[in-house]
Amino acid sequence: MTSNAPRPDHSPTTRAPEAAQSSQSARYTQGTPAAEGSAPSSPFRVERTPRDEAPQFVLPLVARIERAAPPARTDALETAARAVLTILSDERALGEGQWAQVMRDWQDARIRKVVRRARGAEWRRAEALPGITVTGKSAEVRVYPPVPLDGWPKDLARLQVSGTDLDDPEPPRDADPSTPVLWLNPDVGMSAGKAMAQAGHGAQLAWWDLSAPARTAWRDAGFPLSVRTAPASRWPELTTSGLPVVRDAGFTEIAPGSCTVVADHPALRRP
Repeated sequence: MTSNAPRPDHSPTTRAPEAAQSSQSARYTQGTPAAEGSAPSSPFRVERTPRDEAPQFVLPLVARIERAAPPARTDALETAARAVLTILSDERALGEGQWAQVMRDWQDARIRKVVRRARGAEWRRAEALPGITVTGKSAEVRVYPPVPLDGWPKDLARLQVSGTDLDDPEPPRDADPSTPVLWLNPDVGMSAGKAMAQAGHGAQLAWWDLSAPARTAWRDAGFPLSVRTAPASRWPELTTSGLPVVRDAGFTEIAPGSCTVVADHPALRRP
């Protein structure tokens, strides 16, 4: 498990990547949630919005967590973030692709992501469902097209959400400032599964805010990124820097409106 490359289980459609990127960029030019979730239509606002009137979907992610060899926590968070970016940019999720409509429906409502865990036969069944597996140094995460809140496939619905607690065998290295960094709030404790979903939210907000050329460059490089806990002294500066900020809706674990992640992509930094 040393490759960072996503492993699609079906061949993508033949639409040109540049055309696919342009199509999605145009879709989010207007009405895209702004940094800190301040746009009226933001999927991360605490109060009720028109997004709540739309049918609600969730993006399922499944982390492979074998009892004898669990992944490192930071690697799992980074792999989950790359998995979200991978499905957002996959040609099947764009234009007239086979997942495009459900991806649009999901992004028109509240943005929900749920991380479940699997091992052994559970993982083999999860891998048999349509989706994309992304691997890190020690982590494997499979992401699936969105499903209705009450319409999970049986082999995913039976998987556990709780218990996704992981550790880092050694402290992660300092983040490379030349690559995107998803900064976690140092004052908000989260399980590994919750933090994986929040890292995915941060990666998605960064993706929405990037220009089409910047998206293409990030995708072609394999979505390099780091997930790190921000130094407490830097957190106030990060949250007021104009970078995308995830304010959690508070469905699980943490209080509504909590700032959880700042998406620090070099292309989005103010001069």
